[in-house]
Amino acid sequence: MRVADIPSERLNLLNTGQAESTTLTECLAVDFAALMRATFPDIGQERLSAMQAASGAGITRRMALAAKLIHDAYPQGMGAALCQHKSDTLRGWACYLIAEQEEMPLRTRLMSMRCLADDAHFGVREWAWLALRPNIAADLDDAISELSVWALDPSERIRRFASEAIRPRGVWCAHLTPLRQRPEQALPVLEPLRADPAAYVQDSVGNWLNDASKDQPGWVQSLCDRWQQENGNPATARICKRALRSIAKKKQT
Repeated sequence: MRVADIPSERLNLLNTGQAESTTLTECLAVDFAALMRATFPDIGQERLSAMQAASGAGITRRMALAAKLIHDAYPQGMGAALCQHKSDTLRGWACYLIAEQEEMPLRTRLMSMRCLADDAHFGVREWAWLALRPNIAADLDDAISELSVWALDPSERIRRFASEAIRPRGVWCAHLTPLRQRPEQALPVLEPLRADPAAYVQDSVGNWLNDASKDQPGWVQSLCDRWQQENGNPATARICKRALRSIAKKKQT
């Protein structure tokens, strides 16, 4: 489906915060200025104009801008209310509002983000780690320490967050150069996930290692060899197959 194919009635529900998106196309179709006007009618025309002026920017930049405008307009805080909102986009703004709290330590940020990282909506779960990615990059050692505990969580969404948030290359975000250079730093997070029963987590771990293989192929090959020797679990085999796909492709050329 294209944005142009979304019925006007459906688009109006998305733009007024009355409905969740159900596809990535719907996520990308939301008019942020219209949604901001509907949700915060007293936010002021200057901020609405700033949001409208950014309509052609990438979605991650617009998410961050929306949170900044809301934070500036309501310094007393709006994140708690948005965390419970029906609109997945507004819950996504809540993720970026957490990232806006400059005085908040990383551990507190992570705990504040937890319910959003475990959100039922696929988009909100992506905004949760994307919003914190700069904070994680700035405090990588502590982030790995904290996320190694998340990697043991009963929720597969939380375990997946632990892996996805520190992917060396990632998607829609800046690379984590220290992990591209020394991916072994992330083993406290990766090792507990090497036989994870959830495909959602397996895909993330496999993608993590595939990222790393583009800079450190020997390390990834050695790790996958060890994992498969130590553990014959089908989950581990699936992770390693995904992890080694770029290496396998190079061998074929």
